[in-house]
Amino acid sequence: MMRCMTLPRPSRFPNSAPLIGLTLDHEHGGDGKFSRYPFHALRENYLTALSEAGGLPICLGYTADAEAMVARLDALVITGGAFDVDPALYDEDPHPLTSPRPARTSAELALLRAALKRDIPILGICGGMQLMAVNAGGTLIQHLPPELEHEQPNPRHEPGHAVSIVPDTRLAEIVGMPTMMVNSSHHQAVRSSGEARISALAPDGVIEAIELDDPKFAIGVQWHPEFTLDPGDRRLYAALVEAAAR
Repeated sequence: MMRCMTLPRPSRFPNSAPLIGLTLDHEHGGDGKFSRYPFHALRENYLTALSEAGGLPICLGYTADAEAMVARLDALVITGGAFDVDPALYDEDPHPLTSPRPARTSAELALLRAALKRDIPILGICGGMQLMAVNAGGTLIQHLPPELEHEQPNPRHEPGHAVSIVPDTRLAEIVGMPTMMVNSSHHQAVRSSGEARISALAPDGVIEAIELDDPKFAIGVQWHPEFTLDPGDRRLYAALVEAAAR
């Protein structure tokens, strides 16, 4: 975990780089941690991936009014993390291995709904995709069998498996390839996507990407494209930034 800082990168939109908000994790702090006091955190590559695509990343806390924050943004990225969406949101009791963070989910849900209301581009990553699915009326698998290895044993900056991109989807149009190699760092997955459209699948049938048809750009991916392991990852970020710049 690192503080929400990154060096400025040259932008393809030098006079009006789109402002893209990212959601943050929250840690209680303590001895041996970054701070003894509560702090927000986010991996650096979430920010650098956006900077390299030409966006201007900004980190969003939990306490400000969501609609007021979104009113300033050109796009929203809902990040992942070591937590789970509260199963009460899709009317299920928690699995013993489900670890919700209600404050984070409440803040992200408010930001997501405000972004949908304003129709600004949205990218959901890992838990962010799962929240998008739940908000669209979907449900989650609360714990995948470990033998499926969706929490890959090799490092996250290496591919874990392939995904098949569903033809005739916005994601297929963006990445321009029928398959991608992705990393995999999740113990939950989307069971049903509700009103969202499925746009990528793992070889074992686990849903790997969803998208909403009505907004101009609302895509969720189960992997972590900020590691830019596949050419499609950079194309996804470029598409987000271009949509935000319109």
